[in-house]
Amino acid sequence: MKIKSQKDFWSGLMFIVAGVGFAIGATNYSFGTSARPGPGYFPFGLGILLAVLGAMVLFKALTIESEGGDPVGDIGWRPLILIVLGVVVFGLALPRLGMILSLPILIMISSLAGDEFKLKEVIINIIVLTIGSWAIFIKGLSLVIPLWPAFMTA
Repeated sequence: MKIKSQKDFWSGLMFIVAGVGFAIGATNYSFGTSARPGPGYFPFGLGILLAVLGAMVLFKALTIESEGGDPVGDIGWRPLILIVLGVVVFGLALPRLGMILSLPILIMISSLAGDEFKLKEVIINIIVLTIGSWAIFIKGLSLVIPLWPAFMTA
């Protein structure tokens, strides 16, 4: 069988592998019932859904002709490295600096990954996402996440 779209083929395959991986990983947790779902219920269903969507994309890649074979382009190393770096720095900074300082650092580093950097837009994103995260995770869900730096609360 001939691959008619390389992008769709590889992305469909990636979705299938990730979906099956999550579904298998979810079997280590209790499923519960439909009325009282356990911790494995949602990840299993989501993994299966992701794998099915991947299969649909893969099927499209093998059946629907695309112009020029829709080749996969070069890997964008700069965005990849900056996004991963931002997440790692956030994970390391959150327990020490709290959410109020860690989120702006994450957003600033991640915003450098794009082609267009506008400081005004980044500052607006920092304000909106930090307030939104505080409202959702600390006020709404009552999660125990350090809000302020450790040296300020001790």
